[in-house]
Amino acid sequence: MVWDILVQIFLLLLGLLMLFSATGLPRRALSGLRHRLLNRAGIQAKRHFVLGAQLLARARAAPANRAAARALAKDAIAEADKALSIDPKDAASHILKALALEFQGRKNAALKSIDAALAHPAVKTLSDRERGDSLFKRAELRMEVNRRRRVDSAVEDLVESVRLSPENVKAYCLLGECYEQREEREAARKAYGEARRVDPSSVAAREGLIRLGATGVL
Repeated sequence: MVWDILVQIFLLLLGLLMLFSATGLPRRALSGLRHRLLNRAGIQAKRHFVLGAQLLARARAAPANRAAARALAKDAIAEADKALSIDPKDAASHILKALALEFQGRKNAALKSIDAALAHPAVKTLSDRERGDSLFKRAELRMEVNRRRRVDSAVEDLVESVRLSPENVKAYCLLGECYEQREEREAARKAYGEARRVDPSSVAAREGLIRLGATGVL
């Protein structure tokens, strides 16, 4: 019995590492999720989550075989749904489903899953940084779904995102793009400047500042 639990914990941590590595979400979010997942009931739900994370990682690693990748992503969604049927309050499973749906190109459905992760009571399972990173993902999806109509709601999410997760360079850059679209040049320059402060090598931030005519940009 004890051995089974240890094996499940190992698989859980492995699945989380694969998910975060494959999707580009910040690794720092792993520590908070790991602590809560290991201390919450519903090991069966976590088993489905781990399997789903592994399937999504395999889908992302198989770009040459699109049919196989789509099938793996579909299976990842099924595992996320199984986890949510057991524990619908777990934001991690909602996020996993959103990422798998996004991989399939189903942006509207992915947006709904991120909305679920950021709604009560699921949002309570996220740390501030995790919530900030999830807000960035929602803003990114909103812009991809309808850039013209969603820019204001994306800005709202991104302002909160960089407050909660101040090291998210991509969030600053997307915020800069949104401000550019709204023709708020000074706000855009500030957002790109913050991105370069966090990561001086950011190409997107540098190009944004050049577009805006900022001086002293290398």
